[in-house]
Amino acid sequence: MRIRVAATVLSGAVVLSALAVPVAAQAAEHSGAQDGLASFSAKTVHPKDAQGNIKFSKGVVNGGKDIVLGTTTKKSVTATYTATSDNGVALTVAALWQGTDSSSAAGITGELDTDDDPNCVESTTQTGVYSCKAVFNIDAATDLKNNGAAGTWKLFLGGFDLSANASIDDNVATTKIKKASKLTVNATPEPVKKGKTITVTGKLTRANWNTGTYAGYASQKVQLQFRKKGSTTYTTLKTITAGIGGALKTTTKATVDGYYRYSFATNATTGATTATGDYVDVK
Repeated sequence: MRIRVAATVLSGAVVLSALAVPVAAQAAEHSGAQDGLASFSAKTVHPKDAQGNIKFSKGVVNGGKDIVLGTTTKKSVTATYTATSDNGVALTVAALWQGTDSSSAAGITGELDTDDDPNCVESTTQTGVYSCKAVFNIDAATDLKNNGAAGTWKLFLGGFDLSANASIDDNVATTKIKKASKLTVNATPEPVKKGKTITVTGKLTRANWNTGTYAGYASQKVQLQFRKKGSTTYTTLKTITAGIGGALKTTTKATVDGYYRYSFATNATTGATTATGDYVDVK
């Protein structure tokens, strides 16, 4: 797995040139393959553009779920898609990229590649329709040393048909790659007299892929929740805002024995998290 941030142009010329060697062995009998590849690769490809006779569809990354990574997370992420061509499919390539323009280095903020070529199997009932699977082995400690890489990523697909004609689509599907977050909680005093005020403190942090640590996450909305002893359901008591360094502090009245916790909902760049409940005995 590799990430190349604002350094490589994820264009037809770059990605398809990487395919030229393996596909040559499969399509060597087609005399016009090399010229066709050079002509195709010279074209400029922009987001939402699709070129070539292989049509890519039904793209899904990570089963449609967000990809949430901590500082040392190693995760295999699967992307599935359909490749359709009347002239068959010899080979496909997949990448996840982030940015605004896949034909310009300045338009790319991140790229993740597969270690191996995607696996494509032709349908037994529909000629020219292939079900494909690509696997991205992501190591947050080495592949995501760029905090700006959190957010929306796009699935880039390219390929060759059996005549070595090239195709490309740089926005077949989207996914969210997010930083993992953590919460702590401490309710005091404990025990406490019924009807008295307790203070609930804690801290919200999130993964910093660049430093390999969890840093305070300020200015975020966090819910204080309570679960009565014997119950399995938490109820939200109030919403507060994390302060400097992600610090959390609020007060509430203690009426019955139970558990207090903080809960943070997901946003565009950060995954959700909930603290383990802190039990308070009410006398």
